[in-house]
Amino acid sequence: MTVSRRSLIAGMLALGTLPLAACGGSGAGGSSGGVGSGEKKNPEDILVGLAMPTKSSERWIEDGENLKKQLEDKGYKVDLQYAEDDIPTQVNQLDNMISQGAGILVVASIDGTALTTQLQTAADNKIPVIAYDRLIRNTPNVDYYTSFDNEKVGVQQGTSLLIGMGYLDADGKETGKTDPANIELFGGSPDDNNATFFFQGAMSVIQPFIDKGILTVKSGQTDFEKVAILRWDPATAQSRMENLITSTYSGGDKVQGVLSPYDGLSIGILGALKSAGYGTADQPYPIVTGQDAELASAESILAGEQYSTIFKDTRKLAEVTVAMVDAIAKGEEPEVNNTETYDNGEKVVPSYLLESVIITKDNLKAELVDTGYYTAEEVGV
Repeated sequence: MTVSRRSLIAGMLALGTLPLAACGGSGAGGSSGGVGSGEKKNPEDILVGLAMPTKSSERWIEDGENLKKQLEDKGYKVDLQYAEDDIPTQVNQLDNMISQGAGILVVASIDGTALTTQLQTAADNKIPVIAYDRLIRNTPNVDYYTSFDNEKVGVQQGTSLLIGMGYLDADGKETGKTDPANIELFGGSPDDNNATFFFQGAMSVIQPFIDKGILTVKSGQTDFEKVAILRWDPATAQSRMENLITSTYSGGDKVQGVLSPYDGLSIGILGALKSAGYGTADQPYPIVTGQDAELASAESILAGEQYSTIFKDTRKLAEVTVAMVDAIAKGEEPEVNNTETYDNGEKVVPSYLLESVIITKDNLKAELVDTGYYTAEEVGV
């Protein structure tokens, strides 16, 4: 049986043996530094620094690989680094990329407020910076932003929760169902700018049902600060769900829906629910949402556990980002489609936003397998 690249990645993740991407070394050191505004350089003369947050998530491994391959196919030299969700490590990696002569930086930040000094150094050296999927905040020295429409992603998460619970139909219209139900809310990492967009988008859909008394957050924990999970850590989400079950649902009440903003959190949440007796014919799992269409969650959806995820095709995000790099290298203005939404506290960052898709068991094969994102063997269809 042929072992797929994705399966190898999953195995390496489980064993903690995925090798670090190589530094630029002597080859990278030959870069002639920042591209600057309006200058033209050949790809082979440019080192692109790719700063990714962690290898603990399948999604970020795919992002890094997609970007590196597409850039190298165009002739660029690439220094791909992962910081394992450690802010000082990412700071040091960016310092090293700059000192090695990086001409362009693509940064998926761990903490969007922690890179001010490094980005000032980049600006001083005429090194353009593209914020990748996570907006970098509180600095004027970020030139472009590539991502998905993050508030819409949140709306999709809230919508899929209500579709799964029967309050909305497949078109997002109210079904007229008014049976009361209990839900619990989870948010992403408070140092990730996207997390607040996800939560706000989801609550814009869910809050009207809370206001009508149809849905109840039985724990009373509805503020983002209360429900946020630092660093998107699955173990923290599992622990919080266990605590909610013990503190709020020990008297016989059940939870019927859980808003989860990320697949890794969803798997942790489902683990806590399973330990508490959910997932049986007598007590099915609540509707649990997610994001990123990670393989474990795709399998969980097909198994009838997790209800939904949001598919953000990172192949397309890499394509858009590489096109930006290419335009900068040619002295051209990169294409953007949003110049109003993403204010980082210092400036509105010109952005290119992509569309995302709600995935359930009904369309998983069409969206994830038929498009080549996963193989049928990987997801078991």
